[in-house]
Amino acid sequence: MRIVRRMLLLLVLLAVPAAHGARQGGQPVALVTAETQNQLIAVSLPSGRILRRLPMPADPQNVEAGARTAVVVSTRGGAVTLVDVFTLRIRKVLRGFASPHIAALSPDGRFAYVTDDARGQLVTIGLAHGRIVKKLFVGLGAHHIAISPDGRQLWIALGERARSITVVDTTRMRVVGHIVPNGAAHDLAFSPGGRRVWVTHDDLSTITLYDARSRKPVKTLAAGSPPQHLVFSEFALNGSNPQHFAYVTSGYEGRLRIFYAESHRFLRTVVVPHGSFNASTRGGLVVTASLLRGTLAELGASPPWRRLQTTTVAPAARDVAVAVLP
Repeated sequence: MRIVRRMLLLLVLLAVPAAHGARQGGQPVALVTAETQNQLIAVSLPSGRILRRLPMPADPQNVEAGARTAVVVSTRGGAVTLVDVFTLRIRKVLRGFASPHIAALSPDGRFAYVTDDARGQLVTIGLAHGRIVKKLFVGLGAHHIAISPDGRQLWIALGERARSITVVDTTRMRVVGHIVPNGAAHDLAFSPGGRRVWVTHDDLSTITLYDARSRKPVKTLAAGSPPQHLVFSEFALNGSNPQHFAYVTSGYEGRLRIFYAESHRFLRTVVVPHGSFNASTRGGLVVTASLLRGTLAELGASPPWRRLQTTTVAPAARDVAVAVLP
């Protein structure tokens, strides 16, 4: 009976993300930044077939994908490229940035927020018309961004080894606070419910969880060799109760650690290619990109998290975002 129950649970867990993908068109595609080739590579999932290679301004490092638009940040080229997810074609290239690094999308899909670390700015781009609508000084070194589920708050790490985190209220587009992290902060993300902010480090083998309201640390989790990056699964079911998973990469170890997002309980570790620093999840898949091996590794986003495919796509695959094509 235990085996039967586990199989039924697995079917339920797998059904939800697949249905989500079907509602959006049903074809998951990984968008991978190949910085040494100045390309964005679109890879069909789970087959690993390369669909398209789009030329990008110099040094495309990071990518974020929404329902209709992907945002690619080219650091050395000082540019941000908007890509139509459905057609896999370039919509617009915005130039004039000093050293742009990370993009985050508002939950309603209206805005992209991009950090320009050389100028210490948070740049807001209106996605409907592809125009810059606001520039806000948040602190030199502005880098990784966490956006709350309601889109009303941003936490921005000032540097890859940040000793300060800036808090921005997006309803008024103003800085409302600063946090001194426990260690050199690297990546950060709000939990799906918005109650916690998970902060990884560049100098510690741990994750620090902060209360989103008080901005105080409340818990520490073991996370492997730094630096770590993290993403959360969209949605899963455990019986009748909503459940989310947190996926934490440790690129130098070649490990992906999985936690329950709500209880913070550790579940298991999965081996991924060496150098897999960044990850993305959508459409029932978790995908990691290896900067050091140039590979894309695909896993099921639910138990038992088996690796489905590993594909070599470029000499260096820095970042990945999963989108869904019609």
